[in-house]
Amino acid sequence: MASLFSGRVLIRNNSDQDELDTEAELSRRLENRLVRLFFGAGSCPECQAFAPILRDFFVRLTDEFYVLRAAQVALVYVSQDTTEEQQDLFLRDMPEKWLFLPFEDDLRRDLGRQFSVERLPAVVVLKPSGDVLTLDAADEIRRLGPACFANWQEAAEVLDRSFLQPEDLDDPAPRSLTEPLRRCKYRVDPAARRARGRGRAGGSGQEGEAEGEAAGLF
Repeated sequence: MASLFSGRVLIRNNSDQDELDTEAELSRRLENRLVRLFFGAGSCPECQAFAPILRDFFVRLTDEFYVLRAAQVALVYVSQDTTEEQQDLFLRDMPEKWLFLPFEDDLRRDLGRQFSVERLPAVVVLKPSGDVLTLDAADEIRRLGPACFANWQEAAEVLDRSFLQPEDLDDPAPRSLTEPLRRCKYRVDPAARRARGRGRAGGSGQEGEAEGEAAGLF
């Protein structure tokens, strides 16, 4: 994930505006996390209305007042502001853990083209691999709030360091009844699951795969 910003500088939205300008610092902030790219602008009324919702969403996932352990998420504000003053004003009331690109960095515009951003606000959710999980999660965040993070985490299969699967469990059961639906919605490639199934003894993996195909999950 850090490769998306390789050779670039990200800035923390704190009072000191700490710069992350080394590969090690970028990796520490971004690796094994669901990264949300927030495309917005201070001059955009819809962005002004959405910003408090996104701020609350982020805080409830990362602030120890609400959770025992911060979720594995990062947010990068990709400003579409026309002036640096607008960008600074927009970020003034946003969480200190947010990251943003310097105003003079042309990557702000390049990312908008790369991810086909056509309207503001937009929230692109990226897997730890850098692959796109969803191109615009703004509506989902409005509707579901922090609950939608579980959908993303499950679909992206982010390693949760607070929970380790038993090493002898070849094919763990779904973590919830809605896991198959989430996998279909976010188009998670089931190849890894089928590969694990083939490794079972006595051909039971083929039977499990056939059952999955009959259920329409593959």
